[in-house]
Amino acid sequence: MHLQNFDIEMFLRDYWQKRPLLIRGAWDAWQNPLDPDELAGLACEDHVESRLITLKRTDWAVEAGPLPEDRFGKLGKAPYTLLVQAVDHHVPAVAALIAPFRFVPNWRVDDVMVSYASDGGGVGPHFDQYDVFLIQGLGQRRWQVGAVCDDDTELLPHDDLRLLAGFEPTQEWVLGPGDMLYVPPRVAHNGVAVGKDCMTYSIG
Repeated sequence: MHLQNFDIEMFLRDYWQKRPLLIRGAWDAWQNPLDPDELAGLACEDHVESRLITLKRTDWAVEAGPLPEDRFGKLGKAPYTLLVQAVDHHVPAVAALIAPFRFVPNWRVDDVMVSYASDGGGVGPHFDQYDVFLIQGLGQRRWQVGAVCDDDTELLPHDDLRLLAGFEPTQEWVLGPGDMLYVPPRVAHNGVAVGKDCMTYSIG
């Protein structure tokens, strides 16, 4: 797979570390490189870093992996998100997603985190200290972006999640398979699954 509808020179000049950019149909022939069941299997392995985030009303809970194999059958109807780090280290087809981004210095590329979310699932409004390309692999996710944050930005009290106490979106899009959103460092953003079987690949 190769990037399309993406002008690297324009991106580096006008968007890199400056402002978000949505690219519809960013890949010439998008194929989701990982099955949801395979991702769940990785989350059950000792050597793989994973987290399960659940939301009941306004209460966020985080479980660190490895997860028991029967955990997913006990989740019920509450929205949840499974996050698995460094999937590119374990799945060659996921590692191949990094190649089109080699216009970014290698030392800036960390890994590919993969998330699977049920309808309404997400990790809450937050910001990262690094650039991230969010590739929609399966299903749909609504992304909202907001203001630039700093060390004084107020966070909710939570031991495991850095959630923004106040989040006011300025832009919003629903991404489908093959769409991609670039978010610069410290820009507030929030992604929520729309419907079932939502998979997102995050190249940080």
